[in-house]
Amino acid sequence: MRFGVLLASLLLCAHASAQIYPEKAVSMVVAFPAGGSADIIARAIAEHMTAAWKQHVLVVNRPGASGNIGTESVVRAVPDGHTLLYGTTALASSPAVYPRLGYNVLNDLAPVGLIVNQANVLVAHPSLPAKSIKELIALDRLHPKTLNSASAGIGSSNHLALVLFNMLSGANIGHIPYKGAAPAVAETMGGHVHMTFAPVAAAVPPVQSAKLRALGISSTKRSKTLPEVPTIDEAGVAGYEAGGWNAMLAPANTPRDVVLKINQAIHTALANPRTQDLLAKSGAEQVTGTPEEFAGFLKAEVVKWGKVVKAAGIPLQ
Repeated sequence: MRFGVLLASLLLCAHASAQIYPEKAVSMVVAFPAGGSADIIARAIAEHMTAAWKQHVLVVNRPGASGNIGTESVVRAVPDGHTLLYGTTALASSPAVYPRLGYNVLNDLAPVGLIVNQANVLVAHPSLPAKSIKELIALDRLHPKTLNSASAGIGSSNHLALVLFNMLSGANIGHIPYKGAAPAVAETMGGHVHMTFAPVAAAVPPVQSAKLRALGISSTKRSKTLPEVPTIDEAGVAGYEAGGWNAMLAPANTPRDVVLKINQAIHTALANPRTQDLLAKSGAEQVTGTPEEFAGFLKAEVVKWGKVVKAAGIPLQ
């Protein structure tokens, strides 16, 4: 009898937690600098959550260590749903690149849901003689170990895109890490580095203004935003595919009903015409699903990129 009363009490408490959540402002941590594609989409999601919940959802940028500083701040937060992580592909490679992480990606975070898939565009400074993927590979072979590519940090999606490019093409393009995609693009535009694998959203304006030259896109299909840019696969690197993604996570042990409420808020935000217009312009592909579906996807991504990191011999951090 006592057990039945206790169980009923726990169920009522769980139901009540979702009803009153959020009780205060919610912090959505983006582990990269402001101005990048993840930051832009995160702010759109936060705006709709704020309107729906009548509580402020504040985007907090905590860049550094390829997203690990911001991620760890969420792992250490109280698991009540008031601190969230807007995560990227870097989460999947971090366990292999940073074996001494202060947290376990699969155990210390609660998957809430995938948000978007987003390809990277290989863009180069206009001064680079190469005007195609084949010309880039030929240039690299003619001048070995002289070309370099910027990224959002070691283990980021644009770093992994470069690693896979080198592996499949036989190129040996060097890597220069920055604290986010925005500074990586800025440094490429300034001619301080030769190229970068930039998120579509960050690549479109400089490509359209001829400040950068687009050579290829990392997805298996051309982007509707940049339809004239070939995929890297069709441009000569057979089998190439290195897509990135954004997702929402919370500290482990966040109540399931709260996780589901956040998941539903993401679905609602993505269905909004303004958000869909933003995604279309940024070249991002909307992805929705359950927390369990994202959990399975994340496990597969950790395995996939762990193998790439090992095969490429990326120095452990």
